[in-house]
Amino acid sequence: MTAPTEAPLSGLRVLDLATLFAGPLAATMLGDFGAEVVKVEHPRKPDPSRGHGPTKDGIGLWWKLLGRNKRNLTLDLSTPGGRDVLLRLAASSDVIIENFRPGTLERWGIGWEELHTVNPRLVLTRVTGFGQFGPYATRPGFGTLAEAMSGFAAITGEPDGPPTLPPFGLADSIAALATAYAVMAALAGRDRTGEGQVVDLAIIEPILTVLGPQPLWYDQLGYVQERTGNRSRNNAPRNTYRTSDDQWVAVSTSAQSIAERVMRLVGRAELIDEPWFASGTTRAEHSDELDEAVGTWMARHTRDDAISAFEKAEAAIAPIHDIRDVMEDPQYRALGSVAEVPDPELGPLRMQNVLFRLSRTPGSIRWAGRPHGADTEEILTGLGLSGPDIAALRAEGVL
Repeated sequence: MTAPTEAPLSGLRVLDLATLFAGPLAATMLGDFGAEVVKVEHPRKPDPSRGHGPTKDGIGLWWKLLGRNKRNLTLDLSTPGGRDVLLRLAASSDVIIENFRPGTLERWGIGWEELHTVNPRLVLTRVTGFGQFGPYATRPGFGTLAEAMSGFAAITGEPDGPPTLPPFGLADSIAALATAYAVMAALAGRDRTGEGQVVDLAIIEPILTVLGPQPLWYDQLGYVQERTGNRSRNNAPRNTYRTSDDQWVAVSTSAQSIAERVMRLVGRAELIDEPWFASGTTRAEHSDELDEAVGTWMARHTRDDAISAFEKAEAAIAPIHDIRDVMEDPQYRALGSVAEVPDPELGPLRMQNVLFRLSRTPGSIRWAGRPHGADTEEILTGLGLSGPDIAALRAEGVL
């Protein structure tokens, strides 16, 4: 194999002005593949993600993941001094990611017009709950609201239970992936035109996309998907099943051939000859019968034996993992999905690795999230500010 070269986004400069999850996570993804990311935080109000979730020795662990591969600068953008410093940074940057309410940067004199003037090649990426226009644009927006509005919560949960929200930042994470993709699309456009542009990403939209063809179903058939628990309207058997050793596994039969293999394995091959077994949709209409067949078989086998039998039959099965299992799973270990990262504050840390593997220009975690403002003086000195300049900005409360 050819020796790897430098990371694919090496030389790309990104200013991360966003807080909490969608925008900052997109910047993290860019940093993982070599972009030089500067995290800009308010000097007295750091990114709230530093305080989300469990801490160790007073240090937020979520930040160690979200802030990795970023240098950290404090800057009050609402002040004239902060505005001036940001424009100097923007002049030599490729991408800005921000998630202020629409109109905020314009109010501070650092909107698209000013940024485009100092750097016509800049891509301004605006990540908000509801987008830059429309009746909800100025509302506070979080991933939870997107999970509710998109239809996700309405189809999640048991049929006789309430709409269910995810216990983690699902919509924000999906929006982060979409934002990173949008940035790369805008940069590809810049390569052809020589000009930057504005990316307007509303968190309510990417999660709507990943929910599948629901708008199309409703438009053409008036069909509204309902809550089905772990079952699917599109195929069966598809559920979680308890094994004899009180463990759980998940089974999927999206392919017809897999469904037939499962029925032979569990000793119900006669069901394959039923007319309704011929498609996933009609199989789903007989979920009770199919779940009873699989569930009865699972109840007679341990989890490991069930998985082994399914693998021999070339049928699709997976154990229900919690994070303890994930950390020990041999497939995750083989892929290197969890990486160990040295950290001067907490020592070695284990966290998710970069999202994918590139054979020639791989990404990497160079460092975990750094302390608030840790690189302020180095970054400003690199901009040409002198020691007295920096001291004056500190005295004004800009840094």
